[in-house]
Amino acid sequence: MSEQRKRSSDQIQGPPMGPGPMRPGGGPMGMFQQHAKPKDVRGTLLRLWEYLKRQRWMLMGVAFLVIASSIIDLLGPYLMGVALDRFIGGGDLPGLARLVGLMILTYVVAAAGIWLQTYLMAGVAQRAVREMRQDLFAKLQTLPLRFFDQRAHGELMSRLTNDVENINNILANGLTQLMSSVLGIVVVIVLMFAINVPLAVVSLIVMPLTYVSTRVIAKRTRPGFREMQNILGELNGVIEETVTGERTVKAFVREEATIESFCEVNTRLRKVAMRARTLAGFMGPMMNMVNHLGLAVVACAGGWLAVAGLATVGVVASFVNYAQRLSRPLGMIANLFAMIQSALAGAERVFEIMDETPEQDAPNAQALTHINGEVVFDRVCFSYEPGAPVLKDVTLRAEPGQMVALVGPTGAGKTTIANLLTRFYDVDSGAICIDGQDVREIKKDDLRLKLGLVLQDNFLFADSVIENIRYGRPDATDDEVIAAAQLANADAFIRHLPHGYKTELTERGSNLSQGQRQLLAIARAVLADPDILILDEATSNVDTRTENTCKRRCCG
Repeated sequence: MSEQRKRSSDQIQGPPMGPGPMRPGGGPMGMFQQHAKPKDVRGTLLRLWEYLKRQRWMLMGVAFLVIASSIIDLLGPYLMGVALDRFIGGGDLPGLARLVGLMILTYVVAAAGIWLQTYLMAGVAQRAVREMRQDLFAKLQTLPLRFFDQRAHGELMSRLTNDVENINNILANGLTQLMSSVLGIVVVIVLMFAINVPLAVVSLIVMPLTYVSTRVIAKRTRPGFREMQNILGELNGVIEETVTGERTVKAFVREEATIESFCEVNTRLRKVAMRARTLAGFMGPMMNMVNHLGLAVVACAGGWLAVAGLATVGVVASFVNYAQRLSRPLGMIANLFAMIQSALAGAERVFEIMDETPEQDAPNAQALTHINGEVVFDRVCFSYEPGAPVLKDVTLRAEPGQMVALVGPTGAGKTTIANLLTRFYDVDSGAICIDGQDVREIKKDDLRLKLGLVLQDNFLFADSVIENIRYGRPDATDDEVIAAAQLANADAFIRHLPHGYKTELTERGSNLSQGQRQLLAIARAVLADPDILILDEATSNVDTRTENTCKRRCCG
């Protein structure tokens, strides 16, 4: 408690009340959950469009370039047929030279258009993915702690990195290729009918077979890519957990068991990925077979028409070229198939997080401007998991300025009481009141700004010492930071660090001892100047003399 003039020690000797704050899935593999809801391709595409349509003018420019470059590129086969019938057959070499120059110009312009559309689309994709990644990260900041308790951190990181990057790949590279391929097919078909209707009909005989093949393979590969993304997230979770707990792994000589756990998930990923990609891989060979069949049919039919005098050699040559041009976009679509399936699976996993219910205040929540310090637990019951109560009918009272100690065995619920007071979790029944007001009727941000919580397992960021202390109050001056460190009895050891308060800490402050990390966490809470200070075994790694000095300065 702040300004604790009245010193009493109210000991609450609680009996064991069920398991402590255990989370589901304590082991390396236990926290992973499979979300096997049906795949909604249309809904996912509509949500992706919400990010793309913010750059509609740029997309319109890309679409124009795709249309222009596709049409210009497809003029080449037509001009080749003209060259055969008009200039080569007639021996007009100057005319042939002019036509060849025009063909070269069309290919150069088409190539320039393709480069420009790729450049513009890369910018569109990066902006869309940036906004999506920002939205996902912002969403994670709004979710309750219970959400993070039930999911592996590495799996969440996989959604923020791997899944978003899959979306970026298809937007930056695949979307323009898909647009140009579809447009190329349409333009080729139109040109074919404009040149020779019988040959055009013959060329399109194989199109239904292509459509059916694509539908059959797509139906069987989507679940595989979905499962592959889930297991990839699981693998990232194993890696993140193992790297974070490497000291514990080595201390208990569990390297071999850890490797086996990794290999088990890695093997499952390999099997699922091979199955999904093998099925998707059928698309390319099947499309090639169908396209070659169509090319042979066009060549035979064109030869027969030419012999019968119903088509010129130039027309047949143009049609053979167009038949190849028709197979190219079909093959490209087949090659994009696996990438599209992976991106859609990743997008679903991203939107799955965005659809989670955020941490919310009650509709009648009130702002909190001041706290006197009266805390009351009235017949509080709470469980992390249904059927496993942690607190049962707990009642306690702390007066303003009073220092209260909670004493009990491990798992009795001491940390849980701190979590409930800060509303990291809400009670199942009963009420927690501060100054007579139920904490559920107080805005969470206001409540937490008035409370200072120092945990036994504190967290320090990869930043300087002074910025770690300043984290809870960014506008604090250097002098105020130093004063808080002195109150926490941390100033002495900080000044002995290589660069004092400017010393850079590694991730989680691992270049400091546990006790030093705890003192910095206490200094951070002291600097925030809370109305109520909660110490959850915050000095468990500090020597007795330092602990007494720290308590006397901070709580006296």
